[in-house]
Amino acid sequence: TSRTLLGFPLEHPILLAPTSSHLLAHPDAEVATARGAAAAKTILIASTTSNRSIEEICKAASGPVWFQLYVEDDRKACQALIERAEAAGAKALVITVDNPLAYARNREARVQAQAPTLPFPNIGIQSGPGGRGLSRRHFNWSDLGWIQSVAKTPVILKGILNPDDADPAAKRGVAAIVVSNHGGRVLDTEPATIEALPAVVDRVAGRVPVLFDGGIRRGTDVLKGLGYGAAAVLIGRPYIYGLAVAGPEGIRDVVGILRTELEGAMAMTGRVRLDDIDRSVFWTSA
Repeated sequence: TSRTLLGFPLEHPILLAPTSSHLLAHPDAEVATARGAAAAKTILIASTTSNRSIEEICKAASGPVWFQLYVEDDRKACQALIERAEAAGAKALVITVDNPLAYARNREARVQAQAPTLPFPNIGIQSGPGGRGLSRRHFNWSDLGWIQSVAKTPVILKGILNPDDADPAAKRGVAAIVVSNHGGRVLDTEPATIEALPAVVDRVAGRVPVLFDGGIRRGTDVLKGLGYGAAAVLIGRPYIYGLAVAGPEGIRDVVGILRTELEGAMAMTGRVRLDDIDRSVFWTSA
């Protein structure tokens, strides 16, 4: 199950997606997550809205950390955060491009008053009641070019569903694309990412790696993502469940379960290596 992704050697293709507010799951928050990622032998993508600073996260990590970036309209503040993340040791920037404003999130609205006010030290604000939150974002292709001129690490775009966005992203030299619908939370009735993945992979045509997240719960889900051409998959809720139950060891165990199931699914479909997994793993009815 080994693979090299953007120069990083991986024992398996299961990465930890950026998710907010790990303090809700564990008292050590993202510091515990970083230790769990190392135990799971995978890459952690730390969120802009982490409850621990990127410096603390990278210090606790013994494996690669990438930094998920919300691009604010204030370029000076954005550049300062990029430079800070890179100085801390982040090895790549993963820019979220599918969340320009806060759309209707009814479940969050119902539980917000019950959530504690949590610090977001990477951006110096508070979450929960009374927090000002993040501003509306007007990220565009010009901003991408500016970030590429500033960043010293690879720049990845996360939140691509439309092949017409994937194509110019590849032409503009991004390091990778993540097919993602933000956990299905930013716009109701949008498609499942597994439905969008094949068309994006076809349009990119191997120019850059395509990653995939959304609903990964079994090893066969990982196999499906790779079968449609993803270089790796990202998990979100499953590792947070593991973090809540058993801390870093819980993350290790969740990833271990998925890896073992992936190995079993590969064996059952006759695939010895990840490169053997293609669309022929899908059953086509006569």
